[in-house]
Amino acid sequence: MSDQMFKGLFAILAGLFTIFCAAKDFDWFMNHHKARFFVNIFGRDGARVFYGILGVILMLLGVFIGLGR
Repeated sequence: MSDQMFKGLFAILAGLFTIFCAAKDFDWFMNHHKARFFVNIFGRDGARVFYGILGVILMLLGVFIGLGR
């Protein structure tokens, strides 16, 4: 597996993880000190939407990296 393909796969998996955690509304994910910043700005539901969009962006980025574009 090439380095570029590995990086793309890692970004896709990170995006899936982010979407999954946002969809399930895990307390340990939303109470993390880095996520609390967005929860304070957008509220809990807004932060979930933000992390869902971030997950999609990470997945798309992973596809583009994996394809070598």
